[in-house]
Amino acid sequence: MISVSHIDKSFGQHLAVKDLSFTIKEGEIVGLLGPNGAGKTTTMRMITGFLSPDKGTITVNDINVLDEPEKAQRIIGYLPENNPLYKDMLVSEFLELSSALANQTAAEKTEALAFVVKAVNLENVFYRPLSELSKGYKQRVGIAAALITNPRVLVLDEPTEGLDPNQRSEVRSLIKKLSKKHTIIISTHVMQEVTAMCERILIINNGSLVADGTPDSLSSKQQPAIHLDLEGKDILESIKAIKKIDNITSEKKAKDRFHITLHANNNDVLYQTLSGLIQKKKWIVREMRTESADLEQIFHQLTMGENQLHSTKDAQ
Repeated sequence: MISVSHIDKSFGQHLAVKDLSFTIKEGEIVGLLGPNGAGKTTTMRMITGFLSPDKGTITVNDINVLDEPEKAQRIIGYLPENNPLYKDMLVSEFLELSSALANQTAAEKTEALAFVVKAVNLENVFYRPLSELSKGYKQRVGIAAALITNPRVLVLDEPTEGLDPNQRSEVRSLIKKLSKKHTIIISTHVMQEVTAMCERILIINNGSLVADGTPDSLSSKQQPAIHLDLEGKDILESIKAIKKIDNITSEKKAKDRFHITLHANNNDVLYQTLSGLIQKKKWIVREMRTESADLEQIFHQLTMGENQLHSTKDAQ
């Protein structure tokens, strides 16, 4: 359905997207994750034909987006970041404008408005000014505009940004309902949204794909974290010297006492090394346990920079 193949995109000297490739099957609902500046919005704008890649190809339903952007856009609905609306318009006027911009006939417009108003539950606000709507209803109107042509693909950039918990739940339920008939790509920073809505996750960092899989498959690939609460001399220096550790975070609890979290590729070997070190240094062990990584921890591990691999948080 969607194929992104080896695309690059630069803005001046900044390479925003680098050799990015992935495919999305028809009917999938896919979460596109990444820290600020990772390239998510740029990627979405290229998929929808609003930006052109410097290199590589993008096809949607076998249509080359670079060669035939208007043809591709007929089957793509797009909710941009920050949901640009004409707030001096009524909801009805804005959706009629969206229909006109899609070059729909009078009959198509009537059918489209009936479809989106019912799909997004806008019956009670259809003749109200956009300026009077809550943020949740404004998001609904943005999604309705994206749906005006009943597209096969929906691209939603931060659809729940700025919503309160109740509004998030409403929009999340709406997107789940829409996913039954549409292929959907969602960009979000909220991990609960991903686990609640998405069958598959793509994680982008510095413009490149760093993970692709279901929430469960991504969790299974990560070694559980080791949590230590130790008291003794030279704890941080000694543990940071262990080469088998991928990254360390630590918090000073008291003089010579630290809570430390470790990640490694082989926890069995690391446990043996730690046990020998604890015995040799005669440290007091107040806690030593493992904890399976959740999606937020996996995201942190995959997207934090090299200078963050070893960090220390001192107690106030």
